Amino acid sequence: MEISQVMVKLMRNPYALHIDYGAFLGLLPTNPHFCPSNLDGIAERKGKFLVMEWKRPNEKVSEGQRRLLQAFAKTPNFTVVIVQGNTDDGLVIQDYWQVQSYGSCVKLGTGVDDFKAFYTMWYEYANE
Repeated sequence: MEISQVMVKLMRNPYALHIDYGAFLGLLPTNPHFCPSNLDGIAERKGKFLVMEWKRPNEKVSEGQRRLLQAFAKTPNFTVVIVQGNTDDGLVIQDYWQVQSYGSCVKLGTGVDDFKAFYTMWYEYANE
């Protein structure tokens, strides 16, 4: 089976569980907290990347994930956003922020329509 066929079967499953990387904790004695992190979305267009991390209201970004997102934001051609919302029953977005290369976040917008406009603008920028 080709990778595209496998991905179609795996995508858009509202019942998909997150991968639990807890078994990696303690694996490296010199850095026992080093553990993989998941990303909720990444898009690529002509060598430019949009990284999306989705959080529910009051859900926190872990320290390791914060470091990962900041490292991506410092990397040329990477745009990193944190979206407060979910896709449980359609697209729900309250607010979204861009992670800056120096580490802080800047609020970019509110709501689904704003985010769709941002996504379209990112695509146009990446398509240049």
